[in-house]
Amino acid sequence: MPSDYDFLGHLDPDDPKQASQQIANKLRAAILTGKLQPGERLPSQPDLASRYEVARETVKRALDLLRADHLIVTRQGSGAFVRAQTQRAVELRPHIEAAFEQPHVSIDFAGFSGETLRDAMAEALDKVRAGRHAPESIAVRVLLSDMAAPGPLPASAEGADDPRVRERAARITRRAADGILDQVSELQELGLVKSASADVRLHRAAPLFKLYVLNQHEVFYGFYPVIRRAVSLKGESTEIFDLMGKDVPLFHYVITEDDTSDGAQFVAASRQWFDSVWSTIAYEYEQ
Repeated sequence: MPSDYDFLGHLDPDDPKQASQQIANKLRAAILTGKLQPGERLPSQPDLASRYEVARETVKRALDLLRADHLIVTRQGSGAFVRAQTQRAVELRPHIEAAFEQPHVSIDFAGFSGETLRDAMAEALDKVRAGRHAPESIAVRVLLSDMAAPGPLPASAEGADDPRVRERAARITRRAADGILDQVSELQELGLVKSASADVRLHRAAPLFKLYVLNQHEVFYGFYPVIRRAVSLKGESTEIFDLMGKDVPLFHYVITEDDTSDGAQFVAASRQWFDSVWSTIAYEYEQ
């Protein structure tokens, strides 16, 4: 296989996942991060079998997984191609994994609590601890709404400020923020990474969307739906307007060689917005 496919890597013998799943994950990450472009032909099955030292049937199962995810199409006699697709919701975790394969990792997040980021980072950080990822530096910045201050969301459905709603939201935020800070600082303390930092700042704007900027060149953006639901607050069922962040569709934008593309402009605008809030109205979080 040509050397320009080196980004596909090799199988990890210590990974408990089946070889077909590992191959599918590597190809999926290459597609979602733009290393394999829409319409581009994938390496042939014999080439993939040779690279990963597996049977062609294993490669075929991996391609079946990608086809089921609507990421590739197969043309009789021509091979498999990345599906030419419009902007669509994507999964964050493979991109976090790909980010940690780089020598310098930077992740900026803005949103409600950071729970999704904490969970998505957990597996990648485990691989750093096990020596399967070896970045030289990790820098994480988290920008959150201050849930201890009165605000429009989450809020009581009755309209009046309810300290119990704020206390509940603050607990959720603190749990995720502290988890991210502790996970990253542990790597620094153990000497597993030359430089590892995590910083959290708060602001008083309402959390209406979530934004991830990975390694300064790709962005994920999604909206928080607002729903009315009953929650237990100090033993009492209370109707609140809440934010639902779990499984929110994320839309992906990446810098390409065409720096005038919509993706490149969206990434640049996202970075500028994040830096502007971080350096002006945001203030330090006390762990």
